[in-house]
Amino acid sequence: MSNTVPDKKPDSERGAENGSIRRVLVVDDSRLQRRILVASLKKWGFEVIEAESGEAAMAICESAPPDLILSDWMMPGMDGLEFCRAFRDLPSDGYGYFILLTSKSEKNEVAQGLDAGADDFLIKPVNSNELRARISAGDRILEMQRELSDKNRMISETLDQLQAAYDMIDKDLIQAKKIQESLVPELSRSFGNSRVSLLLKPCGHIGGDLVGMFATDPDHVGFYSIDVSGHGITSAMVTARLGGYLSGSYFDQNLGMEWRPDGSHSLREPETVAGLLNERLLADTGIDEYFTMAYAVVDLRTGLMKMVQAGHPHPLILRRDGRAEFIGEGGVPVGLLSGVPYAQIEMTLQPGDRLLLYSDGFTECRLRNGKMLEQVGLLDLIATCDGRQTGREFLDDLFWRLSQAMSPEFGMEDDVSATLFEYHPP
Repeated sequence: MSNTVPDKKPDSERGAENGSIRRVLVVDDSRLQRRILVASLKKWGFEVIEAESGEAAMAICESAPPDLILSDWMMPGMDGLEFCRAFRDLPSDGYGYFILLTSKSEKNEVAQGLDAGADDFLIKPVNSNELRARISAGDRILEMQRELSDKNRMISETLDQLQAAYDMIDKDLIQAKKIQESLVPELSRSFGNSRVSLLLKPCGHIGGDLVGMFATDPDHVGFYSIDVSGHGITSAMVTARLGGYLSGSYFDQNLGMEWRPDGSHSLREPETVAGLLNERLLADTGIDEYFTMAYAVVDLRTGLMKMVQAGHPHPLILRRDGRAEFIGEGGVPVGLLSGVPYAQIEMTLQPGDRLLLYSDGFTECRLRNGKMLEQVGLLDLIATCDGRQTGREFLDDLFWRLSQAMSPEFGMEDDVSATLFEYHPP
């Protein structure tokens, strides 16, 4: 048995069955010239169509465009250049290779032909070997063009599939946003003469910030500001779980509350709540996220505030007399270390005082000068707000001023949230 591999034919000797060019249109007003060209083309295995004028050739191309066109330049009526331009204007999914047959060889005339859309030229009288070589060159170009078209088609189909997947994800994220918004059903609520107002602005559809409030009796209120590590879906899922742990609707699930002997609920100490949340999060297998938190409980009769700060930005007290002071010592985020102690802050609020809990979406916001807002910038921002505004109006104005100050290049890079407590005793 012979192991000899047949020699591969060079391009100039390959038949039409091996290439991209199969159907050839010959356009010439000379019947003799057409017969000469047609004879060679058929001998090489091509399917050949003839046309004696540019008009007749256009009619053929409109119904069934050929792979290759050999057209004389000088013809009565529509000449080769006009025919080439008209052919290029036809709508087509593929590409037809166009060779002009001419006795012209000057550079400006060649430029005219290329400008009209011709791919190649042959000087008459046409040499058979040169014609075959030019067809082979055109065949290679058409093959590359068709491969490129196939790849573009695959890319287009893939992009359509990706767009469909994106649309589905976007639809799910919109629904997830609605679910996350349901975790904060009230953005403002009065507790006697005092009031808690909330701001929640995710940087995407959903975010990792959470704010909330709840009360067990007319004299005490608890409220918080939470920022889960990371962004996007994973962080949002953690906030959904935390929303259950600190639910203002289902007290039995709320870790901030405990049962009294008479069957009622009372608010736990903030340091206890932080410890319970820490152990609960660490016990949830598969969760690598942690969160920072500022959580406070206020006695509405006396103004006594108890608060825990777990890695969250320093809460800000806005005194009635215009003074402002940051409080807290930082603390350790929740969900990082088991058994970590959380220190509790206690202080008395005076009538008219306001307590602002906020996420680092404020202080780490990048400004137009490239720097971050930080604590000093937050004070400056608050100073520009209308002093008569309270509650949600104040928070909305504060966020608007932040959006005006942030860098347009980077925009809103992190979720922005805040909880505002305004103290007015009975």
